[in-house]
Parts: sequence; C-alpha cells; structure tokens
Amino acid sequence: MSTLSVSLGDSAIMLRRNFKHTVRNPATVFQAVLFPVVMMFMFVYVFGDAFNVGGTYVDYAVPGLIVMALCYGMGPTATAVNDDMTKGIINRFRAMDVSHGAVLTGHVVATTVRGLIADAVIVGVGFAMGFRSDASALDWLGVVALSLLLGFAASWLTVAMGLAAKSPESAGMGTVPLIMLPFLSSAFVPAAKMGPGIRQFAEYQPFTPIIETLRGLLTGHAATGAAVQALAWCVALALVGYLWAVSTFRKRA
Repeated sequence: MSTLSVSLGDSAIMLRRNFKHTVRNPATVFQAVLFPVVMMFMFVYVFGDAFNVGGTYVDYAVPGLIVMALCYGMGPTATAVNDDMTKGIINRFRAMDVSHGAVLTGHVVATTVRGLIADAVIVGVGFAMGFRSDASALDWLGVVALSLLLGFAASWLTVAMGLAAKSPESAGMGTVPLIMLPFLSSAFVPAAKMGPGIRQFAEYQPFTPIIETLRGLLTGHAATGAAVQALAWCVALALVGYLWAVSTFRKRA
C-alpha cells in the first residue's frame, strides 16, 4: 500500500472522528451553525432599518453573514486541536502509527465542511427572510468556491492557533480576533460610511474584499479588482496557517 493511500485513509478516519465529536457537542453545533442565524435575525430585524445601504438590507447583509458563519466555527476547532496536543491524544496516535499529517488534515477538512453547512443554512434562512439574488449558476459556483477557499484558509490558521496555544481556554480565546474582524469590515455597513481610522482599517483588512466579491457575485456584478484581492488574501492566509501549523506540530509532537 502506497504512502499516499495510507495518508488518505488515516485522514478519513480523523475526519470521521472530528465529525462525531461535533455531533456529540451541542455547543459546537450552536456556535458554528445556529449562532450565525441568531446574528442574522438580530442584524436584519433589529438593526437593519438603521442602515442606509441603497437597497434591501438582507441582500446587503447575507454576504457578510456568510463570512461570519465561517469564522464562528473556528473557536471549537482551536480548542479541539489544543486538547489533542495537551491531553496525550497525539502520542497515542503516534503509537498506532497514524500519519502525522492526517491529524491536522482531519481538523481542517471537518472545520471547512462545517463552515459550508453553516453557510448553506445562512443562505436558506436569508431566502426565507426575503433575500433575492440575480446571480447566475456560474456566479453561485464562484460563491461556493470562494467560501470553500476562505474556510480552508481560516481552518489552517485556526489549527495553527490551537497548536501554538498553551491551553484549550487560550486556544479558544486566540480565535476571537478572527471572529471579530468581519464586524470591522463592510459586512454590515459600507466602509465609506465609517469614521476616519476605522474606515481605512475596514478597507484594507482581509475580509472586506472577500465580502465585496461575494456581494458582487450574488448580485451578478462581481468586480475583478476585489476578486483578485480576495483570492490573494485567501491564498496568503492558507499558506501562513499551513506553514505555521506544520512547524508548530513538528516541534510539539
């Protein structure tokens, strides 16, 4: 049996393990899937009328909520990764000759899939709340691809944070900046309407071009410049997260 097939088999086992942990932990399901829906109801029905976005607020908010749903599932992943490192699970896997890469890949794939499920729920609830899209089938494919790429990138970054943290508690807290960044972007209000300082931060942080690209795809008018920036940010985050995670894992395991 080749090394690749062994690694893929081990990754599938780790993926199944992580999904079982997710299903058995209601707090993870709530934070990753249900809490973004709660936030959606709050922003659309409580704050929506206060924002002038030049159209229906739910149409404006859905792209930002798609990104937020991806980010909200990261805390449990960081905690789970740190649990594996600090409670001796990794040593048990090493004794069973489990591929080292499979442990990390299992967490990354499980987190990415969980994020895509949360995004599907957000879009479904959005349609129930009046969201409408002029996107073509190709545009929707772009939305899925960009969401998948962002989820993959953020998952590697989260796994790296979990590996680097000293305890499960600090691992969970380490993902707070990642969760907060969408609030400081164009997710819920145009960056141009923000005050000095925060406006510049919102314009140049990673999530704004990603959200604007999703917004453009969902309206059928994606801007090439924003799309290039979004892809560049996703690739950069994925590369940094992967290199950081692999380096930390080798040192600690």
